[in-house]
Amino acid sequence: MELEDILQFFENKTILVTGATGFLAKVFVEKILRVQPNVKMLYLLVRASDNESATQRFHKEVIEKDIFRVLRNNLGANLESFIFERVTPISGDICDENFGIKDSILLEEMWKEIDIVLNSAATTKFDERYDVALGINTYGALHVLNFAKKCIKLKVLLHVSTAYVSSEKGGNILESPLHMEDTPKGTSRLVINAEKEMVEEYLDRLRVQGATNEEITSTMKDLGIKRAKLHGWPNTYVYTKALGEMILGQFHQNLPLAIIRPTMVTSTYKEPFSGWIEGARTMDGVITAYGKGRLKFFLGHPNSILDVIPADMVVNSIIMAMVTHANMSSQIIFHVGSSLRNPMKLSSLSIFSFRYFTQNPWIDRNGKSINVSNPKIFSSIASFQTYMDIRYILPLKVLWLANLVLCQYCRGICINLNRKVRLVMRLVDLYKPYVFFTGSFDDSNTEKLRMAIRESDVNVNLFYFDPRCIDWEDYIMNTHIPGLTKYSMKP
Repeated sequence: MELEDILQFFENKTILVTGATGFLAKVFVEKILRVQPNVKMLYLLVRASDNESATQRFHKEVIEKDIFRVLRNNLGANLESFIFERVTPISGDICDENFGIKDSILLEEMWKEIDIVLNSAATTKFDERYDVALGINTYGALHVLNFAKKCIKLKVLLHVSTAYVSSEKGGNILESPLHMEDTPKGTSRLVINAEKEMVEEYLDRLRVQGATNEEITSTMKDLGIKRAKLHGWPNTYVYTKALGEMILGQFHQNLPLAIIRPTMVTSTYKEPFSGWIEGARTMDGVITAYGKGRLKFFLGHPNSILDVIPADMVVNSIIMAMVTHANMSSQIIFHVGSSLRNPMKLSSLSIFSFRYFTQNPWIDRNGKSINVSNPKIFSSIASFQTYMDIRYILPLKVLWLANLVLCQYCRGICINLNRKVRLVMRLVDLYKPYVFFTGSFDDSNTEKLRMAIRESDVNVNLFYFDPRCIDWEDYIMNTHIPGLTKYSMKP
Protein backbone atom coordinates (compact mmCIF):
# COMPACT_ATOMS: atom_id res chain seq x y z
CA MET A 1 0.00 0.00 0.00
CA GLU A 2 1.23 3.45 -0.93
CA LEU A 3 1.60 5.77 2.03
CA GLU A 4 -0.37 8.41 0.17
CA ASP A 5 -3.37 6.22 0.88
CA ILE A 6 -3.14 6.33 4.69
CA LEU A 7 -6.32 8.34 5.17
CA GLN A 8 -8.03 6.40 2.39
CA PHE A 9 -7.16 3.16 4.20
CA PHE A 10 -9.48 4.12 7.05
CA GLU A 11 -12.25 5.47 4.84
CA ASN A 12 -15.44 3.40 5.10
CA LYS A 13 -13.67 0.97 7.47
CA THR A 14 -15.09 -0.59 10.62
CA ILE A 15 -12.74 -0.74 13.61
CA LEU A 16 -13.07 -2.59 16.91
CA VAL A 17 -11.25 -0.98 19.84
CA THR A 18 -10.91 -2.81 23.15
CA GLY A 19 -10.02 -0.92 26.32
CA ALA A 20 -11.92 1.99 24.82
CA THR A 21 -11.89 4.13 27.97
CA GLY A 22 -8.12 3.82 28.35
CA PHE A 23 -5.57 6.57 27.75
CA LEU A 24 -4.16 5.45 24.38
CA ALA A 25 -7.55 4.35 23.07
CA LYS A 26 -8.97 7.83 23.64
CA VAL A 27 -6.10 9.42 21.73
CA PHE A 28 -6.59 6.89 18.89
CA VAL A 29 -10.36 7.35 18.65
CA GLU A 30 -10.06 11.15 18.67
CA LYS A 31 -7.38 11.04 15.97
CA ILE A 32 -9.38 8.79 13.63
CA LEU A 33 -12.56 10.85 14.02
CA ARG A 34 -10.64 14.08 13.44
CA VAL A 35 -8.53 13.11 10.42
CA GLN A 36 -10.89 10.61 8.77
CA PRO A 37 -14.52 11.56 9.43
CA ASN A 38 -15.56 9.10 6.71
CA VAL A 39 -14.66 6.11 8.84
CA LYS A 40 -17.65 3.78 8.73
CA MET A 41 -17.90 2.64 12.35
CA LEU A 42 -15.90 2.39 15.56
CA TYR A 43 -17.10 -0.40 17.83
CA LEU A 44 -15.78 0.50 21.27
CA LEU A 45 -15.68 -2.27 23.86
CA VAL A 46 -16.49 -0.89 27.31
CA ARG A 47 -16.81 -2.77 30.59
CA ALA A 48 -20.38 -2.10 31.69
CA SER A 49 -23.54 -3.98 32.68
CA ASP A 50 -25.31 -3.34 29.36
CA ASN A 51 -25.00 -1.31 26.16
CA GLU A 52 -26.88 1.65 27.61
CA SER A 53 -24.47 1.76 30.55
CA ALA A 54 -21.57 1.39 28.12
CA THR A 55 -22.82 4.43 26.20
CA GLN A 56 -23.17 6.43 29.42
CA ARG A 57 -19.66 5.46 30.51
CA PHE A 58 -18.26 6.32 27.07
CA HIS A 59 -19.95 9.71 27.22
CA LYS A 60 -18.64 10.51 30.69
CA GLU A 61 -15.15 9.03 30.42
CA VAL A 62 -14.37 9.80 26.78
CA ILE A 63 -16.50 12.44 25.04
CA GLU A 64 -16.53 14.85 27.99
CA LYS A 65 -12.74 14.78 28.31
CA ASP A 66 -10.64 17.67 27.08
CA ILE A 67 -9.00 15.37 24.50
CA PHE A 68 -12.04 16.20 22.30
CA ARG A 69 -11.50 19.95 22.65
CA VAL A 70 -10.46 20.47 19.02
CA LEU A 71 -13.41 18.49 17.63
CA ARG A 72 -15.70 20.23 20.10
CA ASN A 73 -14.50 23.64 18.96
CA ASN A 74 -14.88 22.66 15.30
CA LEU A 75 -18.29 21.01 15.56
CA GLY A 76 -19.91 22.79 18.50
CA ALA A 77 -23.39 21.47 19.24
CA ASN A 78 -23.01 18.89 16.45
CA LEU A 79 -20.21 17.02 18.23
CA GLU A 80 -22.32 14.27 19.79
CA SER A 81 -24.38 13.58 16.68
CA PHE A 82 -21.14 13.46 14.67
CA ILE A 83 -19.59 10.97 17.10
CA PHE A 84 -22.58 8.67 17.56
CA GLU A 85 -23.09 8.39 13.81
CA ARG A 86 -19.65 6.78 13.74
CA VAL A 87 -19.27 5.21 17.19
CA THR A 88 -21.08 2.31 18.85
CA PRO A 89 -20.15 1.60 22.50
CA ILE A 90 -20.66 -2.07 23.36
CA SER A 91 -20.79 -3.67 26.77
CA GLY A 92 -18.15 -6.38 26.88
CA ASP A 93 -15.14 -7.84 28.67
CA ILE A 94 -12.06 -9.33 27.00
CA CYS A 95 -11.78 -11.76 29.90
CA ASP A 96 -14.66 -13.71 28.29
CA GLU A 97 -15.00 -15.54 24.98
CA ASN A 98 -16.70 -13.27 22.44
CA PHE A 99 -16.30 -10.60 25.16
CA GLY A 100 -19.41 -11.95 26.88
CA ILE A 101 -21.66 -10.47 24.18
CA LYS A 102 -24.95 -12.42 24.16
CA ASP A 103 -26.65 -10.62 21.28
CA SER A 104 -26.14 -13.05 18.40
CA ILE A 105 -27.34 -10.54 15.81
CA LEU A 106 -24.80 -7.98 17.01
CA LEU A 107 -22.03 -10.59 16.98
CA GLU A 108 -22.82 -11.63 13.41
CA GLU A 109 -22.88 -8.00 12.34
CA MET A 110 -19.49 -7.35 13.94
CA TRP A 111 -17.88 -10.45 12.42
CA LYS A 112 -19.25 -9.42 9.03
CA GLU A 113 -18.24 -5.75 9.16
CA ILE A 114 -15.02 -5.38 11.17
CA ASP A 115 -11.89 -4.60 9.13
CA ILE A 116 -9.43 -3.68 11.89
CA VAL A 117 -9.04 -4.73 15.52
CA LEU A 118 -7.07 -2.64 18.02
CA ASN A 119 -6.49 -4.40 21.32
CA SER A 120 -5.48 -1.71 23.80
CA ALA A 121 -7.16 -3.26 26.84
CA ALA A 122 -4.77 -3.91 29.72
CA THR A 123 -4.24 -3.59 33.41
CA THR A 124 -0.99 -1.68 33.88
CA LYS A 125 -0.54 -1.95 37.64
CA PHE A 126 2.90 -3.37 38.36
CA ASP A 127 1.55 -5.36 41.31
CA GLU A 128 -1.92 -6.22 40.00
CA ARG A 129 -3.67 -9.29 41.37
CA TYR A 130 -2.28 -12.27 39.48
CA ASP A 131 -5.71 -13.64 38.61
CA VAL A 132 -6.84 -10.25 37.27
CA ALA A 133 -3.65 -9.65 35.26
CA LEU A 134 -3.77 -13.12 33.73
CA GLY A 135 -7.42 -12.63 32.81
CA ILE A 136 -6.87 -9.30 31.05
CA ASN A 137 -3.28 -9.20 29.82
CA THR A 138 -2.81 -12.85 28.92
CA TYR A 139 -6.08 -14.66 28.23
CA GLY A 140 -7.71 -11.40 27.19
CA ALA A 141 -5.24 -11.26 24.30
CA LEU A 142 -6.27 -14.79 23.30
CA HIS A 143 -9.97 -13.89 23.39
CA VAL A 144 -9.33 -10.86 21.17
CA LEU A 145 -7.38 -13.06 18.75
CA ASN A 146 -10.15 -15.67 18.61
CA PHE A 147 -12.71 -12.93 17.98
CA ALA A 148 -10.57 -11.39 15.23
CA LYS A 149 -10.31 -14.76 13.47
CA LYS A 150 -14.09 -14.73 13.03
CA CYS A 151 -14.05 -11.32 11.29
CA ILE A 152 -14.29 -12.29 7.62
CA LYS A 153 -13.04 -8.91 6.32
CA LEU A 154 -10.21 -8.53 8.82
CA LYS A 155 -7.17 -6.75 7.45
CA VAL A 156 -5.07 -6.48 10.59
CA LEU A 157 -5.07 -7.11 14.34
CA LEU A 158 -2.91 -4.65 16.24
CA HIS A 159 -2.03 -5.52 19.82
CA VAL A 160 -0.59 -2.92 22.22
CA SER A 161 2.03 -4.48 24.47
CA THR A 162 5.01 -2.90 26.28
CA ALA A 163 8.70 -2.76 25.43
CA TYR A 164 9.49 -4.06 28.91
CA VAL A 165 8.32 -7.59 28.12
CA SER A 166 12.05 -7.96 27.41
CA SER A 167 12.49 -8.14 31.20
CA GLU A 168 15.65 -6.53 32.60
CA LYS A 169 18.01 -7.17 29.70
CA GLY A 170 20.74 -4.67 28.97
CA GLY A 171 22.31 -3.68 25.69
CA ASN A 172 20.42 -3.32 22.44
CA ILE A 173 17.06 -5.08 22.71
CA LEU A 174 15.71 -6.29 19.37
CA GLU A 175 12.14 -6.27 18.06
CA SER A 176 12.00 -10.03 18.48
CA PRO A 177 8.93 -12.18 19.22
CA LEU A 178 8.55 -14.04 22.49
CA HIS A 179 8.17 -17.79 22.20
CA MET A 180 6.03 -20.05 24.33
CA GLU A 181 7.82 -21.43 27.39
CA ASP A 182 10.89 -19.20 26.86
CA THR A 183 11.93 -17.25 29.95
CA PRO A 184 14.61 -14.58 30.46
CA LYS A 185 16.37 -16.75 33.01
CA GLY A 186 16.10 -19.87 30.90
CA THR A 187 16.17 -21.96 34.08
CA SER A 188 12.47 -22.42 34.82
CA ARG A 189 9.80 -24.11 32.76
CA LEU A 190 6.89 -21.81 31.98
CA VAL A 191 3.53 -23.35 31.07
CA ILE A 192 0.82 -20.71 30.77
CA ASN A 193 -2.15 -23.03 31.37
CA ALA A 194 -0.41 -24.39 34.48
CA GLU A 195 -0.16 -20.81 35.80
CA LYS A 196 -3.91 -20.39 35.34
CA GLU A 197 -4.64 -23.68 37.10
CA MET A 198 -2.37 -22.70 40.00
CA VAL A 199 -4.22 -19.40 40.41
CA GLU A 200 -7.57 -21.21 40.50
CA GLU A 201 -6.25 -23.62 43.13
CA TYR A 202 -5.00 -20.71 45.26
CA LEU A 203 -8.36 -18.96 45.02
CA ASP A 204 -10.30 -22.12 45.90
CA ARG A 205 -8.06 -22.72 48.92
CA LEU A 206 -8.43 -19.14 50.14
CA ARG A 207 -12.22 -19.26 49.83
CA VAL A 208 -12.40 -22.55 51.73
CA GLN A 209 -10.28 -20.97 54.47
CA GLY A 210 -12.73 -18.09 54.67
CA ALA A 211 -10.20 -15.45 53.61
CA THR A 212 -11.45 -11.87 53.38
CA ASN A 213 -11.40 -9.92 50.11
CA GLU A 214 -8.43 -7.95 51.42
CA GLU A 215 -6.53 -11.16 52.23
CA ILE A 216 -7.31 -12.63 48.80
CA THR A 217 -6.17 -9.45 47.07
CA SER A 218 -2.94 -9.33 49.07
CA THR A 219 -2.20 -13.00 48.40
CA MET A 220 -2.90 -12.66 44.67
CA LYS A 221 -0.68 -9.58 44.41
CA ASP A 222 2.19 -11.34 46.16
CA LEU A 223 1.71 -14.44 44.02
CA GLY A 224 1.92 -12.41 40.82
CA ILE A 225 5.21 -10.77 41.83
CA LYS A 226 6.58 -14.11 43.00
CA ARG A 227 5.75 -15.92 39.74
CA ALA A 228 7.05 -13.02 37.63
CA LYS A 229 10.41 -12.97 39.41
CA LEU A 230 10.65 -16.77 39.33
CA HIS A 231 10.51 -16.71 35.54
CA GLY A 232 12.70 -13.63 35.11
CA TRP A 233 10.35 -10.64 34.84
CA PRO A 234 10.34 -7.81 37.41
CA ASN A 235 6.61 -7.45 37.99
CA THR A 236 3.17 -8.88 37.26
CA TYR A 237 2.33 -6.35 34.54
CA VAL A 238 5.21 -7.01 32.14
CA TYR A 239 5.13 -10.73 32.94
CA THR A 240 1.48 -11.20 32.01
CA LYS A 241 1.89 -8.94 28.94
CA ALA A 242 4.78 -11.18 27.87
CA LEU A 243 2.55 -14.25 28.30
CA GLY A 244 -0.08 -12.52 26.15
CA GLU A 245 2.47 -11.98 23.38
CA MET A 246 3.49 -15.64 23.55
CA ILE A 247 -0.12 -16.74 23.09
CA LEU A 248 -0.64 -14.39 20.16
CA GLY A 249 2.57 -15.53 18.50
CA GLN A 250 1.69 -19.19 18.79
CA PHE A 251 -1.95 -19.04 17.72
CA HIS A 252 -2.26 -16.17 15.25
CA GLN A 253 -1.67 -18.60 12.33
CA ASN A 254 -1.95 -16.57 9.09
CA LEU A 255 -3.82 -13.67 10.64
CA PRO A 256 -2.05 -10.29 10.07
CA LEU A 257 -0.68 -9.43 13.53
CA ALA A 258 1.19 -6.27 14.45
CA ILE A 259 2.44 -5.78 18.02
CA ILE A 260 3.31 -2.28 19.20
CA ARG A 261 5.66 -2.16 22.18
CA PRO A 262 5.74 1.39 23.54
CA THR A 263 8.06 2.34 26.36
CA MET A 264 6.84 4.75 29.08
CA VAL A 265 3.93 6.68 27.54
CA THR A 266 3.65 10.35 28.45
CA SER A 267 1.47 13.36 27.61
CA THR A 268 0.75 14.37 24.02
CA TYR A 269 3.51 16.15 22.15
CA LYS A 270 1.27 18.23 19.89
CA GLU A 271 -1.95 16.44 18.86
CA PRO A 272 -4.75 17.21 19.28
CA PHE A 273 -2.86 19.72 21.45
CA SER A 274 0.23 19.60 23.65
CA GLY A 275 0.22 18.22 27.18
CA TRP A 276 -2.97 16.17 27.40
CA ILE A 277 -2.66 13.26 29.78
CA GLU A 278 -4.86 11.14 31.96
CA GLY A 279 -3.79 9.49 35.17
CA ALA A 280 -0.27 9.35 36.58
CA ARG A 281 1.91 7.41 34.18
CA THR A 282 5.08 5.55 35.15
CA MET A 283 7.37 8.46 36.09
CA ASP A 284 4.61 10.86 37.08
CA GLY A 285 4.19 9.58 40.62
CA VAL A 286 7.80 10.60 41.28
CA ILE A 287 7.33 14.02 39.66
CA THR A 288 4.17 14.82 41.60
CA ALA A 289 5.52 13.56 44.93
CA TYR A 290 8.54 15.79 44.41
CA GLY A 291 6.37 18.78 43.44
CA LYS A 292 4.31 18.31 46.60
CA GLY A 293 7.47 18.38 48.71
CA ARG A 294 7.03 14.78 49.79
CA LEU A 295 10.03 13.41 47.92
CA LYS A 296 13.53 14.72 48.58
CA PHE A 297 15.47 12.30 46.38
CA PHE A 298 15.52 10.42 43.08
CA LEU A 299 16.57 6.79 42.97
CA GLY A 300 18.57 5.47 40.02
CA HIS A 301 21.91 5.72 38.34
CA PRO A 302 22.33 9.26 36.92
CA ASN A 303 23.20 7.78 33.52
CA SER A 304 20.16 5.50 33.44
CA ILE A 305 17.95 6.19 30.46
CA LEU A 306 14.31 7.07 31.00
CA ASP A 307 12.75 5.78 27.82
CA VAL A 308 9.62 7.90 27.42
CA ILE A 309 7.46 8.60 24.38
CA PRO A 310 4.47 10.95 23.97
CA ALA A 311 1.06 9.34 23.51
CA ASP A 312 0.30 10.94 20.14
CA MET A 313 3.53 9.52 18.72
CA VAL A 314 2.48 6.06 19.90
CA VAL A 315 -0.93 6.46 18.25
CA ASN A 316 0.63 7.63 14.99
CA SER A 317 2.87 4.56 15.00
CA ILE A 318 -0.23 2.40 15.61
CA ILE A 319 -1.95 3.94 12.60
CA MET A 320 1.10 3.48 10.38
CA ALA A 321 1.58 -0.13 11.52
CA MET A 322 -2.06 -0.89 10.69
CA VAL A 323 -1.67 0.52 7.18
CA THR A 324 1.64 -1.14 6.32
CA HIS A 325 0.91 -4.56 7.82
CA ALA A 326 -2.66 -4.93 6.52
CA ASN A 327 -3.28 -8.26 4.78
CA MET A 328 0.20 -9.56 5.65
CA SER A 329 -0.09 -13.15 6.87
CA SER A 330 2.65 -12.72 9.46
CA GLN A 331 3.59 -11.18 12.79
CA ILE A 332 5.69 -8.02 13.15
CA ILE A 333 6.83 -6.12 16.23
CA PHE A 334 7.48 -2.39 16.56
CA HIS A 335 9.36 -0.79 19.45
CA VAL A 336 8.14 2.77 19.98
CA GLY A 337 10.42 4.69 22.32
CA SER A 338 13.26 7.19 22.51
CA SER A 339 16.24 5.44 24.13
CA LEU A 340 17.99 4.67 20.84
CA ARG A 341 17.26 7.84 18.85
CA ASN A 342 17.02 10.56 21.53
CA PRO A 343 17.75 9.29 25.06
CA MET A 344 16.88 11.28 28.19
CA LYS A 345 18.87 10.57 31.37
CA LEU A 346 17.36 10.22 34.82
CA SER A 347 19.63 13.05 35.99
CA SER A 348 18.03 15.30 33.36
CA LEU A 349 14.55 14.61 34.71
CA SER A 350 15.81 15.52 38.19
CA ILE A 351 17.21 18.83 36.91
CA PHE A 352 14.11 19.69 34.87
CA SER A 353 11.79 18.93 37.78
CA PHE A 354 13.82 21.08 40.16
CA ARG A 355 13.80 23.99 37.71
CA TYR A 356 10.10 23.70 37.00
CA PHE A 357 8.90 23.55 40.60
CA THR A 358 11.34 26.27 41.65
CA GLN A 359 9.88 28.56 38.99
CA ASN A 360 6.28 27.31 39.28
CA PRO A 361 5.77 26.05 42.85
CA TRP A 362 2.58 24.23 43.65
CA ILE A 363 0.35 25.71 46.35
CA ASP A 364 -0.56 23.66 49.40
CA ARG A 365 -3.96 23.50 51.11
CA ASN A 366 -3.10 26.49 53.24
CA GLY A 367 -2.39 28.63 50.19
CA LYS A 368 1.37 28.61 50.68
CA SER A 369 3.96 27.85 48.03
CA ILE A 370 5.61 24.46 48.34
CA ASN A 371 9.37 24.84 48.35
CA VAL A 372 11.42 22.05 46.75
CA SER A 373 15.10 21.38 47.29
CA ASN A 374 17.60 20.16 44.73
CA PRO A 375 16.95 16.41 44.93
CA LYS A 376 19.65 14.00 45.95
CA ILE A 377 20.14 11.09 43.58
CA PHE A 378 20.89 7.70 45.10
CA SER A 379 22.88 5.84 42.47
CA SER A 380 22.58 2.42 44.10
CA ILE A 381 20.12 0.44 46.17
CA ALA A 382 22.80 0.08 48.87
CA SER A 383 23.17 3.84 49.30
CA PHE A 384 19.40 4.25 49.39
CA GLN A 385 19.05 1.45 51.96
CA THR A 386 21.65 3.14 54.17
CA TYR A 387 19.71 6.40 53.94
CA MET A 388 16.45 4.66 54.85
CA ASP A 389 18.09 2.84 57.76
CA ILE A 390 19.51 6.04 59.27
CA ARG A 391 16.62 8.36 58.44
CA TYR A 392 13.62 6.12 59.14
CA ILE A 393 14.15 2.48 60.09
CA LEU A 394 16.46 2.96 63.10
CA PRO A 395 14.37 5.85 64.51
CA LEU A 396 11.30 3.65 64.02
CA LYS A 397 12.89 0.87 66.09
CA VAL A 398 13.69 3.37 68.83
CA LEU A 399 10.11 4.62 68.70
CA TRP A 400 8.79 1.05 69.05
CA LEU A 401 10.91 0.59 72.18
CA ALA A 402 9.63 3.89 73.57
CA ASN A 403 6.11 2.76 72.77
CA LEU A 404 6.58 -0.38 74.89
CA VAL A 405 7.94 1.65 77.79
CA LEU A 406 5.08 4.15 77.51
CA CYS A 407 2.41 1.42 77.47
CA GLN A 408 1.51 1.73 73.77
CA TYR A 409 1.22 5.54 73.95
CA CYS A 410 2.95 5.93 70.55
CA ARG A 411 1.35 2.89 68.92
CA GLY A 412 -0.62 4.84 66.31
CA ILE A 413 2.42 6.85 65.24
CA CYS A 414 4.54 3.68 65.02
CA ILE A 415 1.98 1.85 62.87
CA ASN A 416 1.56 4.79 60.53
CA LEU A 417 5.31 5.32 60.08
CA ASN A 418 5.91 1.59 59.61
CA ARG A 419 3.21 1.50 56.94
CA LYS A 420 4.83 4.40 55.07
CA VAL A 421 8.29 2.81 55.21
CA ARG A 422 6.95 -0.51 53.91
CA LEU A 423 5.12 1.29 51.11
CA VAL A 424 8.28 3.15 50.06
CA MET A 425 10.33 -0.03 50.03
CA ARG A 426 7.68 -1.86 48.01
CA LEU A 427 7.57 0.96 45.46
CA VAL A 428 11.36 0.94 45.24
CA ASP A 429 11.30 -2.79 44.60
CA LEU A 430 8.70 -2.34 41.84
CA TYR A 431 10.42 0.58 40.10
CA LYS A 432 14.12 -0.30 40.46
CA PRO A 433 14.22 -2.32 37.20
CA TYR A 434 13.33 0.89 35.36
CA VAL A 435 15.42 3.47 37.20
CA PHE A 436 18.51 1.26 36.88
CA PHE A 437 17.68 0.12 33.35
CA THR A 438 20.76 0.07 31.09
CA GLY A 439 19.29 -1.19 27.82
CA SER A 440 18.01 0.57 24.73
CA PHE A 441 15.26 -0.61 22.44
CA ASP A 442 16.16 -1.25 18.84
CA ASP A 443 13.45 0.18 16.59
CA SER A 444 14.55 -0.95 13.14
CA ASN A 445 11.01 -1.88 12.09
CA THR A 446 9.64 1.41 13.39
CA GLU A 447 12.42 3.36 11.67
CA LYS A 448 11.43 1.75 8.36
CA LEU A 449 7.96 3.25 8.85
CA ARG A 450 9.51 6.67 9.50
CA MET A 451 11.72 6.39 6.44
CA ALA A 452 8.75 5.42 4.28
CA ILE A 453 6.88 8.51 5.48
CA ARG A 454 9.86 10.78 4.84
CA GLU A 455 10.32 9.39 1.32
CA SER A 456 6.65 9.65 0.37
CA ASP A 457 4.35 12.56 -0.41
CA VAL A 458 2.29 12.03 2.73
CA ASN A 459 1.94 14.93 5.16
CA VAL A 460 4.72 14.11 7.63
CA ASN A 461 3.25 16.48 10.23
CA LEU A 462 0.04 14.46 10.32
CA PHE A 463 1.67 11.14 11.24
CA TYR A 464 4.88 12.17 13.03
CA PHE A 465 6.44 9.76 15.54
CA ASP A 466 10.15 10.47 15.37
CA PRO A 467 11.49 11.15 18.91
CA ARG A 468 14.54 12.91 17.49
CA CYS A 469 12.46 16.07 17.16
CA ILE A 470 11.86 16.29 20.94
CA ASP A 471 13.76 18.80 23.05
CA TRP A 472 13.41 17.05 26.39
CA GLU A 473 13.96 20.12 28.55
CA ASP A 474 11.32 22.07 26.65
CA TYR A 475 8.92 19.11 26.60
CA ILE A 476 9.22 18.23 30.30
CA MET A 477 9.10 21.82 31.57
CA ASN A 478 6.66 23.41 29.13
CA THR A 479 4.44 20.52 28.09
CA HIS A 480 4.51 17.47 30.30
CA ILE A 481 4.58 18.81 33.86
CA PRO A 482 2.07 21.61 33.07
CA GLY A 483 -0.20 19.00 31.48
CA LEU A 484 0.25 16.70 34.46
CA THR A 485 -0.64 19.59 36.76
CA LYS A 486 -3.76 20.50 34.79
CA TYR A 487 -5.22 17.08 33.96
CA SER A 488 -4.04 14.48 36.41
CA MET A 489 -2.36 15.42 39.66
CA LYS A 490 -3.63 18.35 41.67
CA PRO A 491 -1.31 19.56 44.44
